[in-house]
Amino acid sequence: MLSVIIPAYNEQDNVPRAASAISKLLSAHCIDYEIIFINDGSSDRTWQRLSQLAASDERIKAIGFSRNFGKESAIFAGLENAAGDACVIIDCDLQHPPETIIEMYKLWQTGDVDIVEAKKRTRGNESTAHRGMAKLFYKIIQRVSGLEMEDSSDFKLLDRRAVEALLRMPERLTFFRAMSSWVGFKTECVYFDVAERQSGSSKFGFTSLVKYAVTSITSFTSAPMQMVTVAGVVTFIIAVIFGINTLVQKIMGTSAEGFSTVILLQLITSAIIMFSLGIIGYYLAKIYEEIKQRPRYIISERLNMEENTRR
Repeated sequence: MLSVIIPAYNEQDNVPRAASAISKLLSAHCIDYEIIFINDGSSDRTWQRLSQLAASDERIKAIGFSRNFGKESAIFAGLENAAGDACVIIDCDLQHPPETIIEMYKLWQTGDVDIVEAKKRTRGNESTAHRGMAKLFYKIIQRVSGLEMEDSSDFKLLDRRAVEALLRMPERLTFFRAMSSWVGFKTECVYFDVAERQSGSSKFGFTSLVKYAVTSITSFTSAPMQMVTVAGVVTFIIAVIFGINTLVQKIMGTSAEGFSTVILLQLITSAIIMFSLGIIGYYLAKIYEEIKQRPRYIISERLNMEENTRR
């Protein structure tokens, strides 16, 4: 059986479209399936639409969060409650074309693949700034983690053993795209063109994307912490150079008062110290979040499913 996991946040118009398109497609190819919508604390009529869909088809299931916990939490809630032998994560706005699921499923059926990753061939109507930020983000991730993630997305098919490997990872601050690559297993890629959004607007503005990038990088790698060491080394080298220069001028009797130089050095040093403390403080905040061991999400309602279907 194939479990299709669909995070949804304020997608009242897209939920029926996604359910209809995916159901018809999988039925036409005689694939046994379940569709699990994760209502991530929507403030519109998303849950009401899901209730209507679940009442008309028992294969359409839904989980409702008590509030908005974010897409990462929604993905893991779907994985933890899926009963399928394989799971597909797909966006609710249908920018991930459902037809690609069939290609992914057939690759998985060969038995030689554990993870099928759908990569973006084209990025649709994204702005130049958005596209540039995305490329920079993936270059940074690739450099600090060694994982090839260019043009990757959350649109993936995972075999049950890959899902179980992910669920054994206990961290609360998750980055699904990187974690699903980190677990290894045999992986194949398919490519898709990002479709035009059917309804509504993207929930990721510029500020949200920057926040997502910072959170993802810091939750998956400690590389930014190394910037503190690098800054310290650079400051030390500058201090040595200025120190030698000051001593030479003093010995030769040509030393000036140097008030401006001292102020400049203090400003540079203070900026580096504050920047370094900011990075360390951010990681301490993340450690604080982890050690509290709060759940990734809280489920308030379920439709057509029992608690912990598989686990």
